[in-house]
Amino acid sequence: MIDLRYVKKLVELLDGSSVDSIEISSDKGMKIRISKTPQQRGMGLATAAAPVQVAVPMTAPALMPAPLPAGRMTPADGVPATPETASPPAEPSKPKLLEVKSPMVGTFYRSPEPGAAAYVSEGSRIAKGEILCIIEAMKIMNEIESEYAGIVREVLVSDAHPVEYGQVLFRIDPNG
Repeated sequence: MIDLRYVKKLVELLDGSSVDSIEISSDKGMKIRISKTPQQRGMGLATAAAPVQVAVPMTAPALMPAPLPAGRMTPADGVPATPETASPPAEPSKPKLLEVKSPMVGTFYRSPEPGAAAYVSEGSRIAKGEILCIIEAMKIMNEIESEYAGIVREVLVSDAHPVEYGQVLFRIDPNG
């Protein structure tokens, strides 16, 4: 049986944090998943024996309208007029780096065991599917594989530090 006070407290904790979702499983086969963002299957609670979908109301941040760009308004269509000679400032061409984000909340490890060499470091050439790091979540070691081939340009997390879901872990240059 699910204690609704417990679920309500979990929802309050999730709403007040930067964590996107919580999933709890018990030895008796009960599974609770609460998520801030809607998913295809919906957000709610489920048990292994009998799925129960319970919508948990969450408040979404209000969207503010975008400010109008500076310039004079043309009376005909109300669209800001800009000088035709003006062009956006040219930015120096930087290589487009691809981001590898954490698929879960956990503890980030750069190597397979303490004292061992890191899987990758800045400047390492990697192939798609190559192991980049390990994220420990609920005493399970999850190997994180690269979705891209290229050169690791930045490692953004220190070894043995906690990471959040969606946090950028690596930046990879696909043209390298």
